[in-house]
Amino acid sequence: YKHKIPKFEKNEVENIGNPKFYFVSGFEHPKLPIIKDNGFFLFNWGLIPMWVKDNNQANEIRSKTLNAVGETVFEKPSFKNSINKHRCILPINGFFEWRHFGKRKIPYFIHSSDNNFLSIGCIFETWVDRQSGEIFNTFSIITTQANELLSKIHNTKLRMPLILKPEDENRWIDTSISPDEIKKLIKPLPDGLLNAYTISDFVNNPQNDRNQEFVLEKHFY
Repeated sequence: YKHKIPKFEKNEVENIGNPKFYFVSGFEHPKLPIIKDNGFFLFNWGLIPMWVKDNNQANEIRSKTLNAVGETVFEKPSFKNSINKHRCILPINGFFEWRHFGKRKIPYFIHSSDNNFLSIGCIFETWVDRQSGEIFNTFSIITTQANELLSKIHNTKLRMPLILKPEDENRWIDTSISPDEIKKLIKPLPDGLLNAYTISDFVNNPQNDRNQEFVLEKHFY
């Protein structure tokens, strides 16, 4: 991000006042740090489009907008306003996916092969509740077709988050690039840049307190 805003070191990201997360459920709409073209902000996961009429509609739609399919993001009413001018990056250490074996789901933790941050391509929106005047800043993660590794892990939907290569980070948050340039950035991460390992199926049960450091430990089946 050096051409737009200062490049943040890992300890700076962890010390911006946001709780430390080990496991995040999007359906809880956590507040996470995102990078826009003008700085670092805390936005809630689950995009609320600007045309939403009231709080009831906002609560209903935000659980359906955790992800935005990259192939249709320019067409969907919930996302087409955001994709052109409201793009951001979610920096993460890694993410979780599940591999299906019949009725069994094996959880994996996926991270960069060099243990650096992954820059997830996202879109954002600001919505104002007309009744209360409350301002909601929200975002959605763009997804793409899975690369070879994620095709083996996420073997039912064959999808993965949009992970930007370092040389594409500034372009993604550049509000001046064209729709054609944006579309060229929405693609699977090349093979060989990610590693993955299995973790405990403790994370499969939403009744468990999954936001604990041990969930990132390797577990063999």
